[in-house]
Amino acid sequence: MTATLLVSRPQPAVVLLELDSPPANGLGMALRRGLADALETLNADPSVRAAVLTGRNGVFCAGDDLREAAGRGAGQLEAVLGFNQLMDQVEACRVPIIAAIDGWCLGGGLELALACDLRLASDRASFAASGVNIGLMASVVRLPRLIGEARAKAHLLTGASFDADRALADGLVTEVHPAGSLIPAALAVAERIASRAPLAVEAAKRAVAGQAVDLAALVASADHAEAVAAFMAKRPPVFRRV
Repeated sequence: MTATLLVSRPQPAVVLLELDSPPANGLGMALRRGLADALETLNADPSVRAAVLTGRNGVFCAGDDLREAAGRGAGQLEAVLGFNQLMDQVEACRVPIIAAIDGWCLGGGLELALACDLRLASDRASFAASGVNIGLMASVVRLPRLIGEARAKAHLLTGASFDADRALADGLVTEVHPAGSLIPAALAVAERIASRAPLAVEAAKRAVAGQAVDLAALVASADHAEAVAAFMAKRPPVFRRV
């Protein structure tokens, strides 16, 4: 089956990215290139203000394509390092990315979800920090940073699977929905983000990541002036990212 990344625009300022590589949306090299290209396009398009990343086939992502990996030989280390670079690219994307997690979210798939800014899950989602199950490690930085060292070690050192309720209790995901409601819920969050002042949203994302933010530029922005004017006029603001 051909690995494909489907890109659509369900709302004017929101992009939907769907992994489609049956049966488990394994992140082989072709799908990685598609995702990297899509991220570059998002970064270059100022009309995009939020994105939702999900997987088709009842699966979010089961990590690397192990059948492909088995044939990489000496190229496997380069593939692993390239995967890490792709996760950094996801995390550094200009706009917030919401992971909508249905079904398996395992190994590299969990790392992909962790590289996103927010995570919503279906009630049938299944997670595992499964690097130790295949002689590797993954999520050893992002998972402890998100849920704390003790909770993270319980997942990282055992490689055991856990369900959406555990993910919610640990703080890995912020919402759990029936499978049929997951994408609409994720799009609703994305639409809310897209309706906020985009320069402020992007600055908040950078600040949380520990990057410098020009507060003076935000104060002087037309979007800030528009927010104040809209408040005074009791009308919705119209932000233009300027």
